[in-house]
Amino acid sequence: MLHLIKLSVGPKDVAQLAAIQQERLRTDPPLRAWTRMFPKRIEEVTAGGSIYWVVAGFVRVRQRILGIREEEWDEGVPCAALLLDPTLVPVEARPVKPFQGWRYLKPEEAPPDVARERPAALGLDRLPPRLRKDLAELCLI
Repeated sequence: MLHLIKLSVGPKDVAQLAAIQQERLRTDPPLRAWTRMFPKRIEEVTAGGSIYWVVAGFVRVRQRILGIREEEWDEGVPCAALLLDPTLVPVEARPVKPFQGWRYLKPEEAPPDVARERPAALGLDRLPPRLRKDLAELCLI
């Protein structure tokens, strides 16, 4: 198994990425992300791999890659279409410097998923609601 990591260009947060993807899924299924370079290690990536999205400078979420196929952009230029599971899985936030395209990501280097039921940290209930919301969106709590 092998993962990919890619910058999410445009969305300022995970909610915006989710909204864009839901609209794409509704208007042009299946859900796909396109990239110019075609991965050479397709069998490893499609054997349980995910795409890890960098949103606003941090790896924030991942999606299972269900398949990869060749498609064309409007100008007839070939591209790779990554067929994605619509579920965005939150991962522990990790800062990432900008890069172009996508990169392979070894499973042992991938950030772990955020536990769905994390124990409450002491004192969080005393923080203002807006601050708690902002910290949660940054995957810091």
